[in-house]
Amino acid sequence: MKITIKRFHKEKTPQNIDHTLDINLENITLLDALENIKTKQDPSLTYSSGCRSGVCGSCGVRVNGKSTLACTHKLKDGDIIEPLNNMPIIKDLVVDHNIALKTLQTSKSWQDKPSSIELSIEDEKQNELQSDCILCGSCYSACPVFEVNKDFLGPFALTRIRKYTADLRDENYKDKIDRVQINGVWDCTLCNECSLSCPSGISSKSDIEMLRIQSVKQGYSDPSFANFGGLDFGAPQF
Repeated sequence: MKITIKRFHKEKTPQNIDHTLDINLENITLLDALENIKTKQDPSLTYSSGCRSGVCGSCGVRVNGKSTLACTHKLKDGDIIEPLNNMPIIKDLVVDHNIALKTLQTSKSWQDKPSSIELSIEDEKQNELQSDCILCGSCYSACPVFEVNKDFLGPFALTRIRKYTADLRDENYKDKIDRVQINGVWDCTLCNECSLSCPSGISSKSDIEMLRIQSVKQGYSDPSFANFGGLDFGAPQF
């Protein structure tokens, strides 16, 4: 089996390094392969890992252009391994996640002054899925908007905002909606790449759509619609 790892180091030109694996294990994971390469072929290979169970999110990478977790991806001959996209590369397959985490600070994606009302089981399920985020960064890596606009809040922060706007205990509902109007819900293209890449099955696209609905209820609208103001759609425009 042969795989290619795109190696990055700030002092060197990025290189595509081919590795041949003489492993007879069936259904070997990418993380197993990386450990095999590091211990038997190249100790300088750098990557992140943690729980080995698809829970901690630390081993996020791209395989054949798609974001995934190294500990859950079943390796195939010819796979091309790269670091996550849209985040600064520290070395090889390790990236700096701070650029994504800062979006939480910008959007203030946390619960403010929660009320003491008691939630029913049905109420708790309103934001249950969003709580499953493992902070792997796959959604930011897959996001085409974040790639061109680093001020975009991105799927991670917007899903977190949706978690709290769906929580009946949060008393600052409108304040959170106010924060996502610029570089937020209306900038998303709804391409769904974030949802497809999420190992926890979270649909940020659906969360953003719900935030748009909540925004309209608060009197907001898509600012791009303003460009159509005054046009007469009954006659051709030249």
